[in-house]
This record gives sequence, structure tokens and C-alpha cells, in this order.
Amino acid sequence: MSNIGCFKLLTTTWIAGAQLEINNVCCSSRADEATPRGMVWVPGGEFVMVSTNADQLARRVEQPAHKVTVSGFWMDATEVTNAQFAAFVKATGYVTLVEKDIDWEQLKKQVAPGTPKPADELLQAGSMVFTPPDGPVPLNNIRGWWSWVTGANWRQPEGPTSSLKGRENHPVVHVAWVDAVAYAQSMINQINWRAWATPRF
Repeated sequence: MSNIGCFKLLTTTWIAGAQLEINNVCCSSRADEATPRGMVWVPGGEFVMVSTNADQLARRVEQPAHKVTVSGFWMDATEVTNAQFAAFVKATGYVTLVEKDIDWEQLKKQVAPGTPKPADELLQAGSMVFTPPDGPVPLNNIRGWWSWVTGANWRQPEGPTSSLKGRENHPVVHVAWVDAVAYAQSMINQINWRAWATPRF
């Protein structure tokens, strides 16, 4: 146990590009120890983090170009499944972010001052659902292939008329950062680090 360097949540959005992976990881100073069940060793390394000046969504930490070192860590070999997340919810009674109505007091902190409050029906619980277009669409507007769907959540991936039937072993979706943190913390609280499958979202 003494070789466990830390526990952290790593988001590799800026490394992986289009795919968001939120990984609950156990850092270790050694990769030569026995491999925990269902896990793989990801070696540490160094990369250059940078975004172009034209990228309006870039965070300050991404500029100027600078080297970042990431320690090696153990990570689950597969994503968290619907069945695994369902077991977590059943055991804890956890409610995900997108299953709750939108809190206008929180939302208005993220929009321009003076923005009027949307109608209550627009603040109902929901999430973005991938909706493949029939043909080419402009790539500068995500509404060409994503749609807000009231009632969409991890239990109902495409909205109220959908379910997880037959998708128990598919990766869980509609999981926000806070939900991933809650899941990871629950796993750590329940099981010795060598036994738990490190969550990968």
C-alpha cells in the first residue's frame, strides 16, 4: 500500500481530442507489481499542452505551449457499464446531474448578465442526445448532430421512450463530472484499491 502515490480524477479531453474520458485512477510508483484484476498499467510520460490563439474555448492553462508530465497509473481496461452504474445507484440512491431539473441560480452564473430566465419547461431535466443528420451539416454548430432531449439520462439514453434493455454491458452515458466523482468515491470507500475496477467513463 505504501507505493500508492495518490488518487486523482484525470480528464483527458485535451489529450484525446474529440472523446471525453474521465478516468478515476490510482497512481503508483511501480508498474512491476501484480496487475490488479481488470486493470491495465498506463505508463507515465510527457507531452506538450497547447491550444492555438484562434481557439476561443481554450483554457488559460493550455497557453502558452508548455510541457506537462503525467505519472503512470492503473486504470480499468473497459468503461463503466450500465450494469455497474445501476448497481452503484441501487446501493447509494444516487441521482445524476441530468436527472435533476436545471437550477437557474446556478445556470445564470454561466450566461451573460441580464439574460432572462428561460421558461420553466426549458429547465426540466434532460441531456444532449446524438442525432445523426441525414446529410452534410456545418461543423461549427453542434445542433446539427446533437439535440436537447427532456428526460434523457443514463437510464433512458435517447429519452423517455428508450431504456437499457439489452444494453446492460454498454458504457454508461449521460454521466457528468460530478457523477463520475461520486461513483469513483463510492468504489474507493467500499473496496480495497487492488480489488476495485478503476472507473473509466
